[in-house]
Amino acid sequence: MTKPVISGIQQVGIGIPDVHAAFKWYRQNFGMDIPVFEEKAEANLMLPYTGGKPHWRHAILALNMKGGGGFEIWQYTSRVPVPVSFEIQLGDIGHFVTRMKSSDVKGSYEFLKNKGLDILGELQNSPDGNPTFFVRDPWGNIFQIVPGTDWFGKGKQLTGGPSGALLGVTDIEKSKIFYNEILGYDTVIYDKSGKFDDLKNLPGGDVEVRRVLLKHSKPRAGAFSRLLGSSMIELVQVIGKKPRNIFEGRYWGDRGFIHLSFDIIGMKEMQTLCESKGHPFTVDSAKSFDMGEAAGHFVYIEDPDGTLIEMVETHKVPVLKKIGWYLNLKNRPAEKALPDWMVKSMAMNRVKD
Repeated sequence: MTKPVISGIQQVGIGIPDVHAAFKWYRQNFGMDIPVFEEKAEANLMLPYTGGKPHWRHAILALNMKGGGGFEIWQYTSRVPVPVSFEIQLGDIGHFVTRMKSSDVKGSYEFLKNKGLDILGELQNSPDGNPTFFVRDPWGNIFQIVPGTDWFGKGKQLTGGPSGALLGVTDIEKSKIFYNEILGYDTVIYDKSGKFDDLKNLPGGDVEVRRVLLKHSKPRAGAFSRLLGSSMIELVQVIGKKPRNIFEGRYWGDRGFIHLSFDIIGMKEMQTLCESKGHPFTVDSAKSFDMGEAAGHFVYIEDPDGTLIEMVETHKVPVLKKIGWYLNLKNRPAEKALPDWMVKSMAMNRVKD
């Protein structure tokens, strides 16, 4: 293998004050109802981002079997997770919004609106002509519902899992290079500047910005590529205003979107690539970590503005925990997807309300 293989967005990390309340909310409203693992442990490898000290946490990784990435719902237990001290504005630096794909955006809008959720404005069209809207969870995290282009299995809601993110950046040209050369987002869907109706109801949304939507031209490959599916990254740079860093003065794991995680194969090749592009690993679990029900090798890098990108090479994952069925992925061909029936068997772990 000369290049690493990217299977897709594995999950979005979400810092939460109550992991079980959040898991319930996300499965009832977004269909994120399949727990891959749940673990209480000490996070002792993230010292560069946790004040140089390890901290205890409780985490649940949840999936939606319709397809898309997962949520790593993450709660500090050795300290109180700190919320942002200011209202995050459009263009502030970091992971501002998570994109969630839907098989029927208008239907999702009506479903979530009828449930009385915090919908930010009306249904609008984004610059690519597609319908979209934003919804905020009880902990202040904002999600954008966008049309899905690929699906995997059956799910409880119209929405699937995460299919990208809206990121605040200071220099779009530098960020485009990073997300292209390292993560494969090599195609520009649109590059627009101005004020936008679809963004106006976001906090600070009535400002002039430059926004660039990126996608990957090559299909993702690897064991979970069919489940994780395709994704897009939107970069937003505010014009005529100095943005703030969303995590300034706070730790990784505090409240909000704490990382964007990619499932990969070929960690050595990825390390060589990242170092050659000036973005070395800042955290490295060194070969393998064990989360009880899952295991793998994870690392972190920073984008040009310091936004955290996690990359995970999965070694072991539970399929049917009741009978002790776990997949060992270490010796599989890098680009070969797992059989659909095998991945869909994880649906037997679904939590029902």
